[in-house]
Amino acid sequence: MAFFTTFVATLSRECALLSLSLSKPVLEEEHERGVAHIVEHLAFSATEKYTNHDIIKFLESIGAEFGACQNAVTSADETVYELFVPVDKPELLSRAISVLAEFSTEVRVSKDDLEKERGAVLEEYRGNRNASGRMQDAHWVLMMEGSKYAECLPIGLEKVIRTVSSDTVKRFYQKWYRLQNMAVIAVGDFPDTKGVVELINTHFGQKKSATDPPVIPKFPVPSHQEPRFSCFIESEAGGSAVIVSYKMPVNELKTIKDYKEMLTESMFLHALNQRFFKLSRRKDPPYFSCSASADDLVRPLKAYIMSSSCKERGTLKALESMLIEVARVRLHGFSEREVSVARALLMSEVESAYLERDQMQSTNLRDECLQHFLCKEPIIGIEYEARLQKTLLPHISALEVSRYSEKLQTSCSCVIKTIEPQTFSTIDDLKNIVLKIKNLAEKNISPWDEENIPEEIVSIKPSPGNIVQQFEYENLGATELVLSNGMRVCYKCTDFLDDQVLFTGFSYGGLSELPESEYLSCSMGSTIAGEIGVFGYRPSMLMDMLAGKRVEGGTKVGAYMRTFSGDCSPSDLETALQLVYQLFTTNVAPGEEEVEIVMQMAEEVIRAQERDPYTAFANRVKEINYGNSYFFRPIRISDLQKVDPLKACDYFNSCFKDPSTFTVVIVGNIDPSNGIPLILQYLGGIPKPPEPILHFNRDNLKGLPFTFPSSIIREVVHSPMVEAQCSVQLCFPVELKNGTLVEEINYVGFLSKLLETKMMQVLRFKHGQIYSASVSVFVGGNKHSRTGDVRGDISINFSCDPEISFKLVDLALDEISRLQKEGPSDEDVSTILELEQRAHETGLQENYHWLDRILCSYQSRVYSGDVGTSFKIQDEARSKVRNSLQPLTLQLALQRIMPYPCNKQFTVVILMPQVSRFKFLRSLFRHNQTYHLGDAKALAAVAGLTFLAFSLWRYSRRTLKS
Repeated sequence: MAFFTTFVATLSRECALLSLSLSKPVLEEEHERGVAHIVEHLAFSATEKYTNHDIIKFLESIGAEFGACQNAVTSADETVYELFVPVDKPELLSRAISVLAEFSTEVRVSKDDLEKERGAVLEEYRGNRNASGRMQDAHWVLMMEGSKYAECLPIGLEKVIRTVSSDTVKRFYQKWYRLQNMAVIAVGDFPDTKGVVELINTHFGQKKSATDPPVIPKFPVPSHQEPRFSCFIESEAGGSAVIVSYKMPVNELKTIKDYKEMLTESMFLHALNQRFFKLSRRKDPPYFSCSASADDLVRPLKAYIMSSSCKERGTLKALESMLIEVARVRLHGFSEREVSVARALLMSEVESAYLERDQMQSTNLRDECLQHFLCKEPIIGIEYEARLQKTLLPHISALEVSRYSEKLQTSCSCVIKTIEPQTFSTIDDLKNIVLKIKNLAEKNISPWDEENIPEEIVSIKPSPGNIVQQFEYENLGATELVLSNGMRVCYKCTDFLDDQVLFTGFSYGGLSELPESEYLSCSMGSTIAGEIGVFGYRPSMLMDMLAGKRVEGGTKVGAYMRTFSGDCSPSDLETALQLVYQLFTTNVAPGEEEVEIVMQMAEEVIRAQERDPYTAFANRVKEINYGNSYFFRPIRISDLQKVDPLKACDYFNSCFKDPSTFTVVIVGNIDPSNGIPLILQYLGGIPKPPEPILHFNRDNLKGLPFTFPSSIIREVVHSPMVEAQCSVQLCFPVELKNGTLVEEINYVGFLSKLLETKMMQVLRFKHGQIYSASVSVFVGGNKHSRTGDVRGDISINFSCDPEISFKLVDLALDEISRLQKEGPSDEDVSTILELEQRAHETGLQENYHWLDRILCSYQSRVYSGDVGTSFKIQDEARSKVRNSLQPLTLQLALQRIMPYPCNKQFTVVILMPQVSRFKFLRSLFRHNQTYHLGDAKALAAVAGLTFLAFSLWRYSRRTLKS
């Protein structure tokens, strides 16, 4: 038995505990494919000491939420169990370690256990058989062709999941779960590391595995000189794409020379990605985006992977450009400036890690220990690693970096694949492109044409403003400044992370104020302006100007508010504030090239949405729940022709012009002696226009036109699908009274967590028919007025077998109705209180949490000029609700906030595969119900504007969670 116990300071009182078993799916025989993943599920279901998912109940009772803090991962090479538990109570830590010990040798595999969990595993399998899953699977098989890995996808085979016996699962568990092949890693802010070692010895020391464990075989992946080609057609694909992979053995990391090679490789990829980005921003670009990465696939194989997304019928052009750029590097190399930019990026990353070495997250050190156990990688430590990089990086030459391009040749186990919604290219086309690149003479590939990069972001520094008023808020630990140009700035100094400063500025008034005739053009303003450059420079140019600096920033124009936000290193605070100054002083003008790129990308996104069944589902949900207003209506390709780029840019410019309307919150490691002069110069120096621009009173904002249906609506959305998928959204209106709004918001948070917990208990753990359920609350449609009640909705989302979707909706409604009539149990209340408390305690040690809380205090209805008082009222409301939370008060909240009884007003929308009319009518008759369709705000985010979430090359690390 091998284990690691390591001390590290973390941001919260948590302990990451991980047990590793080399029960890798690649060891599965044909009749076992998927069993390693099934064992992972069964571990949380029952062991010798715990039954009926008692492990999950125990961990949730101490604040370890299922999924986020207790889970497992099955990849091609290993299964990893992971628990995050508090360390402030030794008895809880001891019990959590005992759970891991149970996983190692005492998972119960009975016929009943397997049948209860089989449905959840099948639903996870079904969820992976969408467009993304099919593309991942096909790419994995292509990459691993000729190896056993090609036959062993972690999720397994459907027929095995449906029919495998408990005896087969038990034999696999007993054969491969051997203590000799496991490691226990404990990482956390332990007061006594020796005590943790003793706990591990106590719980694992008595465990025994059978003697003479089977030898774990190795499965090589054969190399090939001739490239492999594939033209994959996926009718539901989110766009067209090209993937070029070069497989090779993983480099060992044992010596300083090995480490230098790793740095050289990183510099090569950074430099290549800079070129790809710049090419994507040129006139008539070959692709919308392109990137290169190196990733370990399986032990001991890695791959360099170039991937691009392009317009329809554009895969051949994209492939040719990608291969030409690599050839250009082979012939002419990278310039000294390109390499210096890559060097600066790496130096910036390691400096940030070094500064935060005492605040390292538990998961980071856990991963280092895991790689040491699995791959024998040394645990270097950030102090030594920072010294190594500082010593080695300056001496890595442009020639050394450029030589890495020799590894990216089509004779190096290359795999070339295109993905298209329909056939536009053939394998012969791909072969011809490769042949064309091979035959290109050196004179036909010119050197890279570099552009001139300005030295300074702000060429003429503005005259500083001054502080008109200053307020100290002790309960917030924050200071508020009112500047001479009217901008209000609140800053809070923290020491949570030494290399982090976060900032957000907001102003009331957004797209809801526009007439319908202007909405379409103005809603595209952020996108068009972003392509041109909202900070005064084109994005490709700004990328080089910010090399070596840790600064990020962006803008958003929403329904009721305009915001800019970002984060930076404390040493780069001046640069970050310079970007804000540039945002307010730049007038973005539409250029033909930039507008053409945006419109092409928008058109491709719309085409992808039209192919995607989940987008049709989400659009119909919005229409049912919020009406057919132009604000919620999906954009069509014909709408793009109506966009006026000049009007779009003019509107964007006006959104960020008047500093007197903005409040800015800054949180992080700020030194006021340095920070305040910078705030005065770059925020206070923003000129105030002679007349107010977009100056709105929050109480007079124009509200969005939406009304939740007053009756019950049930609808089924039938959509063509390659493989059957089914998604359900059950939605209820909520109404929060203005007089008690601050408290009611807290009740809504507890209600959503209660409903999510109960849906999992009923639909997954009791009936075993879903993989996961989520509950979301939406009140974002309300204007920021300080009067009137707040309307919104609370929705329950899950996927399931289409055949039982109606039944599961009824079970969900029955459970909510029971909770309204009988109330939750004392155990239910205790669990959600503990989950909320642990999340709150963790948040108190995070900059993002404080940034959000201060922003909420400014934007709260109770804010009347004193952010400290607003914060206090909200904090007291949370405490009051927590202290009063009992089964009866939660039951009354369920009756008060949601429709009571719940089955008198709701919408349920079910996404179903398209079926014959006869089957559909028979289904309706069987269930005696009338159906229509619905939204899934979570699914809308996934299926909406996302292009191709291509993690194909990371498939071996794909997370199959229990």
